Amino acid sequence: MTRFPPRITTTLLAAAALGGCSGGVVPAARPATFAPVPGGGGATLGRVIGQTGAALTAMFGAPAADVREGDARKLQYGNATCVLDAYLYPKGRGEPVVTYVDARQTDGSPIDRASCVGALQIGRRK
Repeated sequence: MTRFPPRITTTLLAAAALGGCSGGVVPAARPATFAPVPGGGGATLGRVIGQTGAALTAMFGAPAADVREGDARKLQYGNATCVLDAYLYPKGRGEPVVTYVDARQTDGSPIDRASCVGALQIGRRK
């Protein structure tokens, strides 16, 4: 269980008490759900991590966005199922490679990263 400092605990308790005075009903927070896509899996994600920008373009086609900041680069791919952001950073003096990927459904809802990679690959084969 997380323990908060007394000042934060007092503030949180006061906010909760005042929230009850509004007369409205506050909906309970729902845990994030992840929508898996058939064909997704860890092996699919493993094919993206460590790849270069050229390899991603060969895998998914031209990126929807290509953002560069210094030596770092973000490539964004998407289809009707999801959006995938691949973050590339240089290792030593070599070409930047994917070190992290983030994914979301097109409405912004969470989706499993490997499932998104699989959906992008399936969409590319059609």
